[in-house]
Amino acid sequence: MNEKDKQNLIRNFCIIAHIDHGKSTLSDRLLEETKTIEKRKMQDQLLDTMSLERERGITIKMQPVVMNYKHKDGKEYILNLIDTPGHVDFSYEVSRSLAAVEGAVLLVDATKGMQAQTLAVLEQAQKQNLKILPAVNKIDLPNAMPEKVKEEIANFLNIDKNDVLEISGKTGKGVPLLLEKIISEIPAPKGNPNSPLKALIFDSVFDSFKGVIANVRIVDGFVKRHDKIKSMILKSEAEVLECGVFKPDLIEKPELLTGQIGYIATGLKEIDKVRVGDTITLKNNPAEKNLPGYKEVQPVVFASFFPQDADDYDLLRDGLLKLRLNDSSLSFEPEQSEAFGRGFRCGFLGMLHMDIVRERLKREHNIEPLITIPSVSYSILLKNGEERLVYSPSQMPDPANIKESREPYVKLEIMTKSEYLGSIMTLLDKVRGVYKDTQYLTEEKVLLVYEAPLSEIIVDFFDDLKSVTSGYASLNYELLGFKPAELVKMDILVAGERVEALSRIVVKSKAQEIGRMMVSKLKDIIPRQLFAVSLQAAVGSKILAREDISALRKDVTGYLYGGDVTRKKKLLEKQKKGKKKMKQRGKVNIPPEVYFKVLKK
Repeated sequence: MNEKDKQNLIRNFCIIAHIDHGKSTLSDRLLEETKTIEKRKMQDQLLDTMSLERERGITIKMQPVVMNYKHKDGKEYILNLIDTPGHVDFSYEVSRSLAAVEGAVLLVDATKGMQAQTLAVLEQAQKQNLKILPAVNKIDLPNAMPEKVKEEIANFLNIDKNDVLEISGKTGKGVPLLLEKIISEIPAPKGNPNSPLKALIFDSVFDSFKGVIANVRIVDGFVKRHDKIKSMILKSEAEVLECGVFKPDLIEKPELLTGQIGYIATGLKEIDKVRVGDTITLKNNPAEKNLPGYKEVQPVVFASFFPQDADDYDLLRDGLLKLRLNDSSLSFEPEQSEAFGRGFRCGFLGMLHMDIVRERLKREHNIEPLITIPSVSYSILLKNGEERLVYSPSQMPDPANIKESREPYVKLEIMTKSEYLGSIMTLLDKVRGVYKDTQYLTEEKVLLVYEAPLSEIIVDFFDDLKSVTSGYASLNYELLGFKPAELVKMDILVAGERVEALSRIVVKSKAQEIGRMMVSKLKDIIPRQLFAVSLQAAVGSKILAREDISALRKDVTGYLYGGDVTRKKKLLEKQKKGKKKMKQRGKVNIPPEVYFKVLKK
C-alpha cells in the first residue's frame, strides 16, 4: 500500500461539548467498540489521566488516542481522537485540538440541550472548516428529550433533524453508527507525503528520561527515529529519540506518516526550547514556511505566587515551567514584593484554571505557594500622558498622578430558560452589567447578551448564576477592551499591619461593601490568637469596615482548689497584662490557604 492509500485510511477528529455532557464517557465507549483497550483494563473516564480530573469529574487536559477499526468494507482505519475539556477556562485547550483535526463530534446532552459554551466552540470549529457530526447524548436517561434537542441542533446547523444521531455514551447505544459516520463523512488528511516535514506541536509534556515530548500532527512529510529536527520559530535543534502514537499510553513506532497524530521525544532538557504552536521540520531538508500555529492566549485573571520559604524560589520556578509546558495558557513572570520577597506574577484564563494550577503545584511538585488575591489588569492613564497596565495593587500609582483609570469589560453570552430571565437580569444589575441583546432560540430557550466588568464575574458570578437559575444556565464570555471607571486601592489591616497579599483594586462606589465582606470573611477564616486581633479595610487613611477576632482564653485558674478569691484575681490580672503586651508585640501568622479561601463563598 502506498503512502497516499495509507493516508486515506486516517480520520482525525475531536469531541466538543459543554462541561458534563458526556465527552469522556463517549470516549470510553469508542475505545471499547474499537477494542483499543481490553475489557479487563477498562475503567470509567479512561482518558482523564490526572487524579484531579477524576476527583472533580471534569476534563482539564486534552488527551489524544489512536484507535484501529476494521470497517465492514474490509479496510482497517486509523482513528485519531482528541478528548477535549468543556469548561470555559480551558477553551484554549479546545482551540488547539481543533487545529489538529479534520472533523468534530458535536455532543449535546439530551436533558439540557445546547449551551453557551457549546455555541462558542462550534463557532470556532466552523471557522476551521471542520466537518461537524452532531449527536444527542444520554438518551437512556428518564428525563431525556432527544426529539426536542435534535430540533434545536438542526436549527443551529441548518440541517435535517434526522441527520442528528441519538447515542448513549453510558450504554453504547448508537456508538457503532457514529463510528460509521466518522469514517464515511470526516475527510482524510490532505497533506503531501513527499514534501519536507511539517509537524504542528499542539501540546507537550516533560519526561525526565526522554526530555521534552512534543505531541504533534504531521501535516506534510514524515519523521522517524534518529532524524535531526529543528523548530521553525524557536530554532532549537534536536535528534528524535523516539516517535510513536497514543493508545492512550505512549507506543513507539518506527515512523510517523503524513496525517498522523503522535509524539516526538526530543531529548531536550531545556523546557523553554519547545513551544506549543511551533512547527517541527527536518534540519537537513527544512520546509520553506512554518504552519500558522495558534494566536497568543490572553490571560484574564492575575495573581502572585510566592514560596513560603525563600529557599524554595527555584523549586516554584521549575514547577511553573513544567506546568506551562503542557498548559500553554499559563503565563508568569518574576516579581519582587516587600512583604514576601521573590515570586511570580501569574496569568490565568479564570478562577478554576488558577485553582487547578495551585492544586497541581501542590500534588505534582510538592509546593504550596502563598497566593495574593486574584485581580484583573487595569489601564491607568497618568497626568504626564503615560499609559500603564497595572496587574496588582502594589503597582497602583499615587492617586494624585492619575488622570483616568479604566477596567476591562467582557461580552457575556448567557443561555437559559425564559422563565429565569428576571432573576438573571437582577443578578447582572448587581455586577454593573449593561444589557445588549436578547435572542429567542426556541420558545423556551433564550440567549442573553450583556457587557460587564471582568472583575465582577471572575470570582462568584458563575456560582450565583447557577444558583438563581437552578442550574439551567450556561455562560460564555470574551474580552472586549477597557472602559473608564473610578478605581481605588483598598488595603486590609490585620492587627494594625497592612497585609499586602490581601490588598485589592476596587471600584470606589463598591469599596465599602467589598471591605465589609472581606473583613467579615477573614474573621471566620483567620485562626484565633492568644490576643485580640483587629481587622480593618481602608482606602488611604479612611477606615471603611472593622471586625475583631476575640482572643483565645487559657484557663489560668483551673488548678486552684480553694483558698482566698484574691489568688484567682491576681492570676487573672497577670493574664490580662500578658495579653496587653502580646497585643502590642504579637504578630499574626496568616496560613497560606487563607488567601485563597477569602475568595470562596
